[in-house]
Amino acid sequence: PTMAARIQQSPQPGGGKRKGKAQYVQAKRARRWDGGGPRQLEPGIQGILITCNMNERKCVEEAYSLLNEYGDDMYGPEKFADKDQQPSGSEGEDDDVEAALKKEVGDIKASTEMRLRRFQSVESGANNVVFIRTLGIEPEKLVHHILQDIYKTKKKKTRVILRMLPISGTCKAFLEDMKKYAETFLEPWFKAPNKGTFQIVYKSRNNSHMNREEVIKELAGIVGSLNSENKVDLTNPQYTVVVEIIKAVCCLSVVKDYMLFRKYNLQEVVKSAKDLSQLNPKQAVQTGNGKEAKLESGDKSSENDPAEGKNNQQVVPENSEELGPTESISETHLVNEGVAKPELASQVTERSESNENDL
Repeated sequence: PTMAARIQQSPQPGGGKRKGKAQYVQAKRARRWDGGGPRQLEPGIQGILITCNMNERKCVEEAYSLLNEYGDDMYGPEKFADKDQQPSGSEGEDDDVEAALKKEVGDIKASTEMRLRRFQSVESGANNVVFIRTLGIEPEKLVHHILQDIYKTKKKKTRVILRMLPISGTCKAFLEDMKKYAETFLEPWFKAPNKGTFQIVYKSRNNSHMNREEVIKELAGIVGSLNSENKVDLTNPQYTVVVEIIKAVCCLSVVKDYMLFRKYNLQEVVKSAKDLSQLNPKQAVQTGNGKEAKLESGDKSSENDPAEGKNNQQVVPENSEELGPTESISETHLVNEGVAKPELASQVTERSESNENDL
């Protein structure tokens, strides 16, 4: 029998049973650590999608630090679920033991920080992307507040975080699911009497079954059907509909000041705020030295893969894809002319990075 056992184990380096146990313990620990919350990006959760260049662990640290600072500022210090739940359940004498046990479990959880937190990192499903699941807050308001503050103060608070996109809705990444979900999800911004100018930005990672043009066309159609006065504006839209697809999950949000806040890129917001304090945006690109202009338009050309810069030539196709069926010919021309007109150059190049800007 020992021989047979040896033969059975040999195909698996490290021994079958022991490895199985190790994996089991590890998985159980991982599950417990988040207090039973989701461990990966999945439909039905809200959060913040953060891109970085390599160092994901440092990115998570920075994200926790930044989000907790501004989260406490906006929503007050965090109240943990454990403490609130402890008193409940002790109605009769029979429940005393259970209550004591619950309290002990609660204390252990609290002391080792195993609790459902306001912010919790979950597996995003893509390299260079960190997803922080949020509870009891509005991601769009919080991220806008962070960017607004960084834009005003010009303080560089992070080193590895690049973009920070609020995700207030998630659904399955299939066209039918997305259409059904978007019809209600987009109502608060676009359903009559509400209206606004908009653009749709799309990014897909580790997913081959979704078609970019199709998704943009469908979503733009939904926005148009909610109120015919909703118009496409690629230069300075009131609202940007962000579509981020990772594997089989579609992440959605509607954000304000997308262009002003440099596509929600924290590094660029610090830079642009410094530049624009001396010059207006048109002059900043025209009269700034070549290096600065390159950084502005390439959005992280200094921090990124050199290969990323190639996409900057795709200015026109990039933007024409972002137009919905409601766009007029003049808007398409605006994009085409923008390449030639220096005063529009900054806006056009800013838009050109929606693909590579987030790795």
